[in-house]
Amino acid sequence: MWITLLAGLGVEGDAHAGKTVQHRSRVARDPAQPNLRQVHLLHSELLLELKARGFLVGPGQIGENILTSGVDLLGLPTDSILRIGESARVQVTGLRNPCVQLDRFQPGLMAATLDRDATGGLVRKAGIMAVVLQGGTVRPGDPIVVVLPPEPHRRLLPV
Repeated sequence: MWITLLAGLGVEGDAHAGKTVQHRSRVARDPAQPNLRQVHLLHSELLLELKARGFLVGPGQIGENILTSGVDLLGLPTDSILRIGESARVQVTGLRNPCVQLDRFQPGLMAATLDRDATGGLVRKAGIMAVVLQGGTVRPGDPIVVVLPPEPHRRLLPV
């Protein structure tokens, strides 16, 4: 199984692919906005955490396009580049903001993807979003190389 990333568009065949926003609520506000949510990446460690809390969530079930392992996605700065497999390159745009659709999948799931840090700030754990800089095929087990942007780094914000 594999996916094909298309430069400037997203995942081939995905409902969210496109140069401009594809989510209904965002289209209603401004259909000309650039699509900063072309690819959804999720850390597999979250699935393990959710399982330990009693949620049965498998790969691909909460909308992610790419499931990673061992990459601190939530700790990346904005504009990091991820080189995936032989040729694909994506640029990190921000955090996925979990929505009520997660609760439609399993009640309580949205709250389970949120947390609070030591200062009480909201922590969104539902993965990150990216745009495709260079297309290519992404297969299970493909290596991911992180290239950090120049300093100063900007923390991820919801997109």
